[in-house]
Amino acid sequence: MADLYSNTTPGLTSPAIDGNMIVPSDAADLPHVTRAIYVGTAGEIQAELASGVTVSFISVPAGTMLPLRLRKILSTGTTAGDLVALW
Repeated sequence: MADLYSNTTPGLTSPAIDGNMIVPSDAADLPHVTRAIYVGTAGEIQAELASGVTVSFISVPAGTMLPLRLRKILSTGTTAGDLVALW
């Protein structure tokens, strides 16, 4: 398939070009800092931002796309599920 944008460098406002399912972990970083995460199942998310600050997202509805630069989704306190990292 032809990709008309294959010779351009993606910026922070560009759409995601890759992604993977997130397995929350208190120890392991995500493979890449995210552009956004998709929340498939509603709940709470404990996350570590790219800056290293830990934040809580309470009552995140299913189907939400959060435009966040995250390095980690913590297993402790995270009840949301079917999370997808996009970068």
